[in-house]
Amino acid sequence: MRWGSLRLRLVAAGTIALLVALGVAGFGMVVLFKRHVARTLAADLDIHLRQLLNGLELDPEGRIMVSRPPADPRFTVPLSGLYWQISDDRGQLLRSRSLWDAILPLPIDEPGPTDVHQHELAGPDGARVLVAERGILMNPERQSRVRAAVAYDLDGATSAVRTFAKDLSIALAVLAFILAVGTSVQVSLGLRPLAVLRRGVAEIRSGKRRHLPVEVPTEVAPLVEEVNALLDAQQREITRSRSRAADLAHGFKTPLAALAADAARLRELGQLELARNVEDVADAMSRQVDRELALARLRGKVRGGPEAATELAPLVDALLGTLGRTPAAAHVSFDGAVPPGMRLAMDRTDLAEVLGNLLENAARHAVSTVRIFASVSPLFVSVEDDGPGIPDAQIGRVLERGGRLDEQGPGSGLGLAIVQDVLEAYGWRLQIGRSELGGARITIAPALTSAAGRPAPSRQRKEMRSILTAG
Repeated sequence: MRWGSLRLRLVAAGTIALLVALGVAGFGMVVLFKRHVARTLAADLDIHLRQLLNGLELDPEGRIMVSRPPADPRFTVPLSGLYWQISDDRGQLLRSRSLWDAILPLPIDEPGPTDVHQHELAGPDGARVLVAERGILMNPERQSRVRAAVAYDLDGATSAVRTFAKDLSIALAVLAFILAVGTSVQVSLGLRPLAVLRRGVAEIRSGKRRHLPVEVPTEVAPLVEEVNALLDAQQREITRSRSRAADLAHGFKTPLAALAADAARLRELGQLELARNVEDVADAMSRQVDRELALARLRGKVRGGPEAATELAPLVDALLGTLGRTPAAAHVSFDGAVPPGMRLAMDRTDLAEVLGNLLENAARHAVSTVRIFASVSPLFVSVEDDGPGIPDAQIGRVLERGGRLDEQGPGSGLGLAIVQDVLEAYGWRLQIGRSELGGARITIAPALTSAAGRPAPSRQRKEMRSILTAG
């Protein structure tokens, strides 16, 4: 998908928002878990410290002793990560078995009997430990001060936080993937009405319908109503233009008939040069009037509805059958291929006028062969011959608006000029190139088709319906 795609932008924006939200949430959860671990650890140390202080006694000689050590068995396992230590101001030192031969390097401090001080120290083997300590007076008479401390190895807590963060990252990654897929599905569902509108516009362009479908969500309904109103206004304008052009063209019929009669009388009077000049002017004006009448009729049919589609193969058969009986095509053989059932979104009369002119031109200039070929994907129809072709210098002039390939030759009298007018009215275009037969190849295709005129693969040609009508 291109960055200009609305779907890509919405999915990307939604996914980025999800990733940011999940990242912030994950970071916050890790911080909260870390704080929870710290609070739990502090509470456990406080419980162990109370148990240790409750088990302290003085022997008859006034020395401190632990009559009831804390119940946690880790205090008896060397280097287990949970330690206690007791000292007094006379230099006596008691330690848990878990400390083995290590001593907790407590800082210089004098915690009170109701105060619990916490420190982070280097414990056994250099491990970081969290220490909670309190100070009490065991013998008020002698002012014997005792300092009790309980320590917990922080490596275990850090490992727990790290494991939680890892597990949380995996869970959030899975959740992010699921939410990203959900976002993509949600965007696709949200943009589905636009796809319906696109298909509706394509059907209007192809003549299958007159208006966009109105069964759309409320948010899109105003756009559909405006487009349908615009189509109605366009149709009314086309109808008015058609009527004006037809009225104007018919208005010239009577004066042209009078000019023709005057030319005949002049010829009877022997004024042949003047009669010929009047006839030439009348013929030129008559051709222009015929062209305008044809265009007026055409404007009324373009985008006329589903009935405007014409099946191509029967029409080509009829045209080739008719053309094959004319003197201009007596020396020409026709062949080609048209997919069975292929339909073009044109009125039958207009399509016959286009293909008839192209086939007639090709037959007039061909040496012996004229070929017509059609393709559905990409959509195009091409007519080629084995004649001299069209010089490159003439192609640009022929394709200019109003340009003509042959203004004087036989045929319908409208030539490529009216062919281009018909094609432009239907949103098609005409291309002129060099045929594989050596002559000209004229291709007609929708204006949005990217590769009109490319020959189909041989396998595709075999699957198409062969046309061998006249020869």
